[in-house]
Amino acid sequence: MSYVPPHLRNSTTTKTTTSTTLEPSTTQYQRFNSHSSQLHQFKTAAAATNESSRSNNNSNSNSSASVFSNAARRSSVNLVPDPVLSQWKPSERVLAFTPEQTQEVRLRLNVDVAVPSESSPAPPPIESFTDMCLHSSIMKDIAFHEYSTPTSIQAQAMPVALAGRDLLGCAETGSGKTAAFAIPMIQHCLAQPPVRRGDGPLALVLAPTRELAQQIEKEVKAFSRSLESFKTAIVVGGTNIAEQRSELRAGVNIVVATPGRFIDHLQQGNTSLSRISYVVLDEADRMLDMGFEPQIKEVMRNLPEKHQTLLFSATMPVEIESLAQEYLTDPVRVKVGKVSSPTANVSQFLEKVSENEKMDRLLTLLVQESTQAERSGHPFPLTIVFVERKTRCDEVADALVAQGLHAVALHGGRSQSEREAALRDFRNGSTNILVFPSNIAGSVNSFTAWVATDVASRGLDVTGVAHVLNLDLPKAMEDYVHRIGRTGRAGSTGRATSFCTDRDMFLVAQIKKAIADVESGNTVAFATGKVARRKEREAAAAQKEAIAVSRFSSTGPTSIKVEDKYRYMITPSLVKAEGSADDAWDD
Repeated sequence: MSYVPPHLRNSTTTKTTTSTTLEPSTTQYQRFNSHSSQLHQFKTAAAATNESSRSNNNSNSNSSASVFSNAARRSSVNLVPDPVLSQWKPSERVLAFTPEQTQEVRLRLNVDVAVPSESSPAPPPIESFTDMCLHSSIMKDIAFHEYSTPTSIQAQAMPVALAGRDLLGCAETGSGKTAAFAIPMIQHCLAQPPVRRGDGPLALVLAPTRELAQQIEKEVKAFSRSLESFKTAIVVGGTNIAEQRSELRAGVNIVVATPGRFIDHLQQGNTSLSRISYVVLDEADRMLDMGFEPQIKEVMRNLPEKHQTLLFSATMPVEIESLAQEYLTDPVRVKVGKVSSPTANVSQFLEKVSENEKMDRLLTLLVQESTQAERSGHPFPLTIVFVERKTRCDEVADALVAQGLHAVALHGGRSQSEREAALRDFRNGSTNILVFPSNIAGSVNSFTAWVATDVASRGLDVTGVAHVLNLDLPKAMEDYVHRIGRTGRAGSTGRATSFCTDRDMFLVAQIKKAIADVESGNTVAFATGKVARRKEREAAAAQKEAIAVSRFSSTGPTSIKVEDKYRYMITPSLVKAEGSADDAWDD
C-alpha cells in the first residue's frame, strides 16, 4: 500500500469522485509515473479519507491516526508483486531433532523460548551456520569474516526468522543480535522479485540513534559484500538528505533508518512502504524512551498486510509488551541469559566523593592507570567516561587532554561528521586516539578515553572496551546496567567504576544489591521502562523524605507525614547514632 503523509490526510481539498482502475498488466510491476503524479494521488486519497472523517467526526483537527479508503490502500501509483513467503528448511540433521534434543540444546545455550498456546512449536536452535542452509553468497561472507559458530541468540533467533515467524527477542548486550536479524533479512530479500527504480525497499530496520543505524548498516554490508547488485541505504538525520533521496529513488533492498528521517522521506514521496515484507525494530525500548512511539506506529500501521516483524529489545518493560501485542502476530519469544540485570563479567566498584572532588579524582585515577600501562609496556585499555550533561562532556574531555591523555567527546551537540570520526577513531585505534606502544620500543604510551552522555549507553557495540567510568551516575538502575554493559561483552571481562554522592543514595543501594546478587550467583532482573522508572523516582524521593523525617525526629516531634508504604525506609536511619549523612552508605 502507499503511504499517505499526515499533512495530506486531513487536507480540506474537495472530495474527488474520480476513481482509478488497475488494468491487468503483462509485467510484474507498474512503474512510478512521476513524483507529482504520486503526490496527486496521495491528495486524492487523503481528501476522500478526510471527507469520510468529517462526516463521522465533524472534525478538521490534525491527527496522526492513519485512515485509508480503498483507493488509498490499493493505490494505482505502483503495482507491486506479493512477497515470496519463506520456503526455508534447515539441514536434514536439524529436521530430525526430537523435542528432547531441542530442549537439551536450549539449556546448553541458556535460551528460553515461548510461543502462544495456539501456535506451532518454534524451530529448534541451530549451532552451525552450515546446518542453516543459507544462500551461498551469505555463507561465503560468513567464512570471509571468520565466523565459525553462532552465538546463543543467533542459534535460536535465526531459525525463527528464516522460517518467516514473527520474533520478540531479548538478549544481554554484546550477544550478536544484529547478525541474528541481518542474515535472515538478506536471505529474505534474495528470495523476492528484483527491486527496480522507483520501488520501495524490501526490508526496513528502525533504530533509535544515528550511531546504531550506522553500526547495523555496516553489519548488513558485511554479510552482503559478495552480492554485487544488493543495495543497502542508511537514512538518518544530520546527513545530506538529497543524497539519501537519490539513493532511495534509485531502488534499494534494505533501508536502515531512524524513525524521524524515514518519515520525512515518506512524506516527500522519496520511498514507499509498498514492498516492505521484513521489518526490524532494534533497541525498541530505547526508541520508546526517546519518544519515537508515534513514528513507529505511523510506519507499522501502514505496512502491507503480508510482512514479518522482528522486535529486539535489551529490556522487556510493559511498553514493549504492549507494542508487541499490537504489531506482532503470534511471536516466538526468545530470551538469552538474564535480561535487565548486570552482567557477571563486569567487576563493579563504587567510590564516594563530593561533587567538587569528582574531576580531580577522575584525572588522578586515569593518569595513574596510564602511568601503570606505560611501565608495564602494555597499551592502555579503551575507556568510556559517562557524564550527566553534554556541556560537561566537552569540559571533561578537555581536562583529560590537558593532562596529556588522548580523549574525545561524543554527544548530540557534535556534528554528524564529528560523531562519525570520533567513533571511527575509537573503534579503529587511529594514531590520534589510541596508540599500541608495545610494538615500538621506547615510545610514550597513551590511551583513548571516550567521554559520552547516554547516547552511548545503549546499542553501540565497540569491541575491546575494558573500563566504564561513571563520573555522574544515571537516575535509574536500567540506565546504569546499559552503561556498564559497554564492557564485558561477548564473554570478555571488564571493569566499571562509579563516583557517588549523597544524591545517589537510592541508586547506590540498588547497585550494591545487584553486586551482591551477582556474587551469590542469584542475579535477579529488575523492572524496566517508563512506568518502572517513574516508580523508581517516586521511591527515591520518598526515601529522601523518610531520611529527612528520621533526622528531624531525633530532635523532636515533626509535622511531616510519610505514607505507610514508604515508612519502612526510616528504620535503618533511626537505629544509627544521630542519623549522620554517611550512615546511608553503610550496609
